[in-house]
Amino acid sequence: MSLNGKVAIITGSTSGIGLGIAKALAQEGCNLVLNGLGDKDSIEKEKRDLSEKNNIQAIYHPADMTKPDQIQDMIETAKAEFGKIDILVNNAGVQYVAPITEMPAEKWDQIIAIDLSSAFHVIHHGLPHLRQNGWGRIINIASAHALVASPFKAPYVAAKHGLLGLTKAVALEAARDNVTCNAICPGYVRTPLVEGQIRDQAVARGISEDEVIQNVILGAQPTKKFIEADEIAAMAVFLCGKNSQGINGAAISMDGGWTAQ
Repeated sequence: MSLNGKVAIITGSTSGIGLGIAKALAQEGCNLVLNGLGDKDSIEKEKRDLSEKNNIQAIYHPADMTKPDQIQDMIETAKAEFGKIDILVNNAGVQYVAPITEMPAEKWDQIIAIDLSSAFHVIHHGLPHLRQNGWGRIINIASAHALVASPFKAPYVAAKHGLLGLTKAVALEAARDNVTCNAICPGYVRTPLVEGQIRDQAVARGISEDEVIQNVILGAQPTKKFIEADEIAAMAVFLCGKNSQGINGAAISMDGGWTAQ
């Protein structure tokens, strides 16, 4: 099944994994709704490049993922602009590393809001449009931390475990509507988010950043390599294709063998 002319909303798509997924879907002919933080001129350039290189339409919506009304407006804007919505990719995420006794309560609230609740609001408002089409794909970018835990990351681990539970529940509810919902669970990808974790972990553990990379960040990944954003993007494209219709409610690990241990 061609993705040409499909409409995809991708949260957190101005950099990192989200931008990689946007580029991959654009190459398959999808029109895009980009969302995320960043310099206005840089976002405009990315939007223009995606449109011109792939002969698709791309728009940007600045919805704050902690604001449900802004998320609803993003969905309504997409529908008004393109006339339909086919693919929802919940990728927006933040992180903060600290022992739970030192974790600021506002960081818990922020991480749960962006990493978990935003996906609920996107699906809550977006799923009716997918059902209306008689076809749809929902992809939640979870994490290896949706399956296993690490110290000093209580809000993130809780949010990603919750995101996997949300994935399964939505998959069951939408199964007869020709809509699938799956979670991709990457290990560490060298994104701006992970760069921040490296610095924070160095402080929390009292070790160097190089030691964090080798012994903490990549310590659990048997390959000792970062996962590439392009690999995750390719999996997202596959989950939107005709050969993935039997994959539903799945947690797809892309972690170099981390969760096989």
